Amino acid sequence: MALDRKQLFLLFGILISTWLGATEPLSSQNRKFTVVIDPGHGGKDPGAVGRTSKEKEIVLSVGLKLGKLIEKNHADVNVIYTRKDDRFVELNRRAGIANKAHADLFISLHCNALDRKKTSPQGVETFVLGLHRSKDNLDVAKAENAVIMYEEDYSVKYEGFNPNEPESYIIFEFMANEFLDRSVSFASMVQNQLVAHSKRTNRNVRQAGFLVLREVAMPSVLVELGYISNKEEEKYLKSESGQTSLAASIYNGFKEYKREHDKKSYLFTNGEVAPYSPPSPSSSSEVKGKEFRIQFLTSSRKYENGASVFKGLHPVEYYTDGKIYKYTYGRTTNPEESRQLLKKVRGNFKDAFIIEFENGERVK
Repeated sequence: MALDRKQLFLLFGILISTWLGATEPLSSQNRKFTVVIDPGHGGKDPGAVGRTSKEKEIVLSVGLKLGKLIEKNHADVNVIYTRKDDRFVELNRRAGIANKAHADLFISLHCNALDRKKTSPQGVETFVLGLHRSKDNLDVAKAENAVIMYEEDYSVKYEGFNPNEPESYIIFEFMANEFLDRSVSFASMVQNQLVAHSKRTNRNVRQAGFLVLREVAMPSVLVELGYISNKEEEKYLKSESGQTSLAASIYNGFKEYKREHDKKSYLFTNGEVAPYSPPSPSSSSEVKGKEFRIQFLTSSRKYENGASVFKGLHPVEYYTDGKIYKYTYGRTTNPEESRQLLKKVRGNFKDAFIIEFENGERVK
C-alpha cells in the first residue's frame, strides 16, 4: 500500500531517530571532547546583507575567535571548523563533518535580518532544533534554510524539502531529538552570557526547524548574533570589539557546559579521576556551608513533585538558569554518600551528575 506524504515524513523521522541513537559519540573518557564550530554561509552565499557588511564575513570572524579561545584554554578539546575561509559548504556537508568526527557539540553561527522595508529589531537569540511555535521563528528558519537553493539537486539531497513551503516543516513534528535537553541547556548558557557579558538585547532561547541542526547527531545550537539589518547593531557586529565580545560570551557558555559534561563523564572529582555518585534525599531544610545535590533533568517546563517525568524520585527540587528549570534530588554534605546515591538515580537518568551548592548558591 502506498504511503502518503505525512506517513513518509513520519517513517523518515523514525529512521533518523534510530540513526541518531546508533551514532552516539564515544565516551569522552577515551578521547578528546570535540566541538564543531560552523560559521554559516560563505563563498557564493553571502547570507544576510547589511548596508556595509555581509553575514558570511561576520560569522567567520566570530567563529575563528571562538575557536582560538577554546584551543587556548582547553588542551583536552579538539576544535573543528566547517570552514575557516570564504568558501561555500553545503548544509549536509557541515553536518557530515560533525558526525564523522563523533563531535560532542555543534555550534552554528549566523546573523539575523529583516526586509529593508520593515523596521528592524535588534538582539540575540539562540535556537535549538524543534517545531517553530511562532511565525517569527518560522521566518528565521526559512531564511537560514534557503541556503540549500545554492546547492545542486537540493530537492533530492533533502528528500523533497523546500524551505519556502510550510508543508515541508511537518517533518519536525516527528523528529525525536534525544539531544534536545542538552541542547537547550547549552543554548541557555550561551544566551545568558550574550545578554550579561556582551550586553545584547535578549530575544531568548527558541525552537525552529533548521536543516543543519536536523542532520547532526549531537547536542547543537544555532546562534543568531544580532540583526545585520539594524543600523546600530550592524556597526557592533562589524566592529573588532563587538566580534571579540560575542566570541567571549559564547566561549563562557561553552566553558560552563564543558564543566558539567566533565562531571557527568567522571573527569571532575577534586582533580582526581573517580566516579561521581548522587546525594541522598535528606531533609529539605537549608544546609549551611557546602552541600551536594544530584542534577538529573533540565527542562523549559516547571513540574510539580510527583510528576511522571521524575520516574518515582521524591522529593525533587529545582533551581533556575535563565528560563530553564534544573531539577535535583537529595541533599548531603557527605561526598561518599552522594556518590552512592548517584548510582541509584542513574538507574533511570543515565546523565545524572553531582553538583555543589554553597550557602544555597550553585558553585560553578
